[in-house]
Amino acid sequence: MTGFARTEGTVETLTWAWELRAVNGRGLELRFRLPTGWDTLEPGYREMVGRVLKRGNVNANLTVRRDMETRATIDEVALANVMTLAMDLHRRIKGSPVPRAEALLTMPGVMRQAPVDPMQERETAAAAVQAGFAEALDGLVAARAAEGARLAAVLSGQLDEIARLRDQAETQAADQPAAHQARVMETLRSLLRESPSLPEERIAQEVALLAARSDVREELDRLAAHIGAARALMEEGTNIGRRFDFLVQEFNREANTLCSKSASVTLTNTGLKLKATIEQLREQVQNIE
Repeated sequence: MTGFARTEGTVETLTWAWELRAVNGRGLELRFRLPTGWDTLEPGYREMVGRVLKRGNVNANLTVRRDMETRATIDEVALANVMTLAMDLHRRIKGSPVPRAEALLTMPGVMRQAPVDPMQERETAAAAVQAGFAEALDGLVAARAAEGARLAAVLSGQLDEIARLRDQAETQAADQPAAHQARVMETLRSLLRESPSLPEERIAQEVALLAARSDVREELDRLAAHIGAARALMEEGTNIGRRFDFLVQEFNREANTLCSKSASVTLTNTGLKLKATIEQLREQVQNIE
């Protein structure tokens, strides 16, 4: 399932932001983009994701920016020298305004950047950044859950359609073995009239076997069982994606056999519609956690 979440915050001189994005995937694949120096924390973040997600391609991006203005300090010696020169000029030039503080601070050398220890910055901000990641991960899980609720309605509708088509196929196939047997027997009797060397009893046995092979009741019974199993999985609700994916393969197997055994155009058409709906179900199941 897809999802997006973002968190951000500030710790002293650092401003950080997490963006987590997830798209569909058969397994769980994690990609982290972390600033230099922060990559040592990645194993812990991966473990956090693995505890709550089982499927999906997840991209986690951390950006960290240093607020340089807050790191600026005044060089007291340079400021004293500038102030002395400015006041001297003020006294020499009659009527000139008193030098303003903001003008003095813009003079070269008065403001300087305080020394920065990147490791210390990371250690100071690490707890807040990790808490931000946990919050973003909760948001991602919530977004996926909301999509899952919408997806559940779609899956339920597709299962209802599969059940309807299965019942329709059962009605259409009710007389299929007898009709198939009668049709084959009539064809063989016509052949026997031309070539009576084969015993009719033996032929009848073969025809009965062919008719049994055209019976689709077992496939329909298994389809009904699969529909029930799918609904039970949806009731279970968590970590069902792989099992549901396997179950859909069994749906498709029964639909294929139904079509291959069909002896009528109407049953074949129903089987084809069944296969198309199962394929739609399979595509949606790929989105399930």
